[in-house]
Amino acid sequence: MYHGKAGRKLGRTSSHKEAMLRNMVTSVIKHESIRTTDCKAKELKKLAEKMVTLGKRGDLHARRQALSVIRDKATVSKLFGELSERYRTRSGGYTRIVKIGYRFGDNAPVSILEFIDDGKKKEKAKSKAKAKVKEEAAK
Repeated sequence: MYHGKAGRKLGRTSSHKEAMLRNMVTSVIKHESIRTTDCKAKELKKLAEKMVTLGKRGDLHARRQALSVIRDKATVSKLFGELSERYRTRSGGYTRIVKIGYRFGDNAPVSILEFIDDGKKKEKAKSKAKAKVKEEAAK
């Protein structure tokens, strides 16, 4: 029976899957976007959001927990600095999965996992657009 087994197998041993997810979460934090298959992206999203939550907590124990997964001090400092400030007021949903089609070699469904923008950029863009509309209406 398969009771109590959470997560996808991804066709790998558990140690290989854990190492792969660690490398992928390091890459997604470093580059803020990663291109991978749909199943891997869905598993990676869980881990990436947990890391951002640890970054928002910000204490020493959270930093050590993040270092046990990520193992790259520069990436962890980015997580606890830039990303934790970006999502300080947000209570979840830090990443999005965008499906982009199928891979050429084996026709596997491929998607992009990326961190979403904070609301400040959108607010600035909306205020600029409103100002532009008012300016054109005044002419």
